[in-house]
Amino acid sequence: MPTRKPPGNLVLLDTHVWLWLMNGDGRLAGSRSLALIEKAVRLSRIRVSAISVWEVGMLEAKGRIRLPMDCLDWVQMALGAPGISLVPVTPEIAIESSRLPGELHGDPADRILVATARNLGAAFVTHDERIVSYGAQGHADVLPL
Repeated sequence: MPTRKPPGNLVLLDTHVWLWLMNGDGRLAGSRSLALIEKAVRLSRIRVSAISVWEVGMLEAKGRIRLPMDCLDWVQMALGAPGISLVPVTPEIAIESSRLPGELHGDPADRILVATARNLGAAFVTHDERIVSYGAQGHADVLPL
């Protein structure tokens, strides 16, 4: 199992958090992590996984979300926002996602997101209670909304 990198004050956004942030969704207002996200944006420390791009495409294709423009245009705009950088799914992240410690459900995208946060030494911001519980087990730095 790869060793977790020490925290580097990077912040990895879960796909839904990225969508909420970029679309000005009110669900972020008053959240415990909003100040951290805003600070990380100012410091260019926000990261978005390539798997989140795939998830946005799938959600939009299935009609589960509506974007204000063409999906690819939205993704390019959202990745071009100040303070945000894209993280590729590297071989290390892919393998780690299949070998995460403890108990995390089997959703491949969530496993890749958690492995990405661990690989980067980043705090993972999510509203997903299953991932929040996983973080509470001490296996990842998870910041609940």
